[in-house]
Amino acid sequence: MGNELTVAVLGPGGVGGLLAALLSRAGHRVICLAGEKTADALRTDGIQVRSGRFGDFTARVEAGTVLGEPVDACLITVKHTSLDAALARVPASALSDGLLVPFLNGVEHPAILRARYRADRVAPAVIRVESTRVAPGVIEHGSPFAEIDLTGTGVPRARLDALAEAFDAAGPATRVLEDETAALWAKMSFLAPMALLTTRHGVPLGEVRTRHRAELTALVEETAAISRACGGPADPAQALARYDAFPPSMKSSMQRDAEAGRPLELDAIGGALLRAADRHGVPAPVTARVVGELAAGQGAADTITSS
Repeated sequence: MGNELTVAVLGPGGVGGLLAALLSRAGHRVICLAGEKTADALRTDGIQVRSGRFGDFTARVEAGTVLGEPVDACLITVKHTSLDAALARVPASALSDGLLVPFLNGVEHPAILRARYRADRVAPAVIRVESTRVAPGVIEHGSPFAEIDLTGTGVPRARLDALAEAFDAAGPATRVLEDETAALWAKMSFLAPMALLTTRHGVPLGEVRTRHRAELTALVEETAAISRACGGPADPAQALARYDAFPPSMKSSMQRDAEAGRPLELDAIGGALLRAADRHGVPAPVTARVVGELAAGQGAADTITSS
């Protein structure tokens, strides 16, 4: 990769739209991949960003429905629930030697992507940010931060460093981590308890950590035990301390999906947790109960706990 990259963004929503706009503003060529209506809007109006951290600006991007040429990197920023359909927009033959960089919740997607694309070009990433698409091409970045951890078992380090440098210069503080498993499970350990309980009870984090404290603590401890068994970090006290430091009004993305009637990433988060617990023989009764209750509400109980 040179100093100026060509980057495709599959799913220019809250996260993808923000990254696309920031990279474009920094001088990189950006190609957004989306449905025809969204692609038309992006070609015509660009991406408008409203951000206290990065300012209010409009960035020009290219847009299409299918990747038609090689790129240095393709960012996967769709929801896990629409991943399979969205990947039809990124033929492996077109991606060629480009990095595939999934910003997805859960821990199972790297294996899925490595079975479909070059295994040594899949570079999973974790982003910490609150960013929302309020209309096609209109992004509101609400958090005072945007931080990226970039990993990739088997990916040439120079490729990771070049992309991390581009992200970092464009805005989000970015670091390359050696341990992919630890990076993914660090996010899973923090995300899962909050996502599952805010959605299960339909209340923001402040009420979960007070009214449902015992349940939250149990879920955090089970998740930490599963993470430890999988080779990830395990620090329940730290997770609880982070929850306690967050604004009480904070909601999880899964909860927002539930409120909007959108499909939940329940299998990618809760289902993956239970499958990992089952593989390693880690008891997870609270997790199983909460996931089961959420799945019953989705009419999907039989699809969640299968190994």
